[in-house]
Amino acid sequence: MFTAHDPNMLIGEIALIGLGVALFWRFLGWIRDTPVKPDPWDAETEQKLSSPETPAACHRCSTPLKPYAWFCPHCNTAVGPYNNLMPYVQIFSEGEVMRNASSHHFRNRPLVIIGYTLLTLALCPVLAPFYWVMLFKNFRSRQGVSSK
Repeated sequence: MFTAHDPNMLIGEIALIGLGVALFWRFLGWIRDTPVKPDPWDAETEQKLSSPETPAACHRCSTPLKPYAWFCPHCNTAVGPYNNLMPYVQIFSEGEVMRNASSHHFRNRPLVIIGYTLLTLALCPVLAPFYWVMLFKNFRSRQGVSSK
């Protein structure tokens, strides 16, 4: 990088490196100076949530769960502390994600659509076209619905 024979090129490279360092330093300052969001819980609520007696709840429907439940009894969502890590149970989590995109609500964002499209190619390329038909059918039917 510093093998340029022209002194103007060397000075230009040093100036670009200095500009990059200055921008990075400003970015770090911007991150440091961002306002801290207030904690939404008071001390009593935080204590109740961290208590071992507090039952776990389904992330979709907020139904209380039994201690070692693998599926929500109300909405059949895959739940549990290790369902994304265990090889067999992970299939149910992946299936839930795919089912949400093809038949439920999801954010209508270009990056989300691209992600679902590429994820189906990675998980099951043979069946991906059938899934894409359902995905884009759901996307078109939700086109008029505002996303959060």
